[in-house]
Amino acid sequence: MSSTERDVDHALAYPEPPASPLWHRHGAQARPLTPQEQRRNRELLDIAQRTTRPRSPRPTETLAEASQ
Repeated sequence: MSSTERDVDHALAYPEPPASPLWHRHGAQARPLTPQEQRRNRELLDIAQRTTRPRSPRPTETLAEASQ
């Protein structure tokens, strides 16, 4: 048996499902952002990148020490 016959058995392979119709939507395009919306998005992004997220405190002892 060759390596290709061993690697792929087409009789057992499932057929590929049809593509979702949502992938091929040709409806209304999104409207461009206004300069005010662009500025607001830049401000929010800048704030989010500079702000640190609160972290939950980690225990100082290891799991092995805690189980003893």
